[in-house]
Amino acid sequence: MTPRRKSALLWGAVGALAFLVLAQGAVLASVRLPVGFLGMLGIAVALGAVVGGVSYLVEHRLTGKGQA
Repeated sequence: MTPRRKSALLWGAVGALAFLVLAQGAVLASVRLPVGFLGMLGIAVALGAVVGGVSYLVEHRLTGKGQA
């Protein structure tokens, strides 16, 4: 696995877990969410995929410009 792919996967995991932490905080603060537990997991997986994909694309551009 290339370092670029590993980095993108880790950023995707961070994005998904950050969403789940925020959603759990909302539940603990008695905020009614429009989705249940499985819905939150689905959103987290989709968000992780988007964050990982964007990270994969942007990292290549930043390293090409010498900024990363």
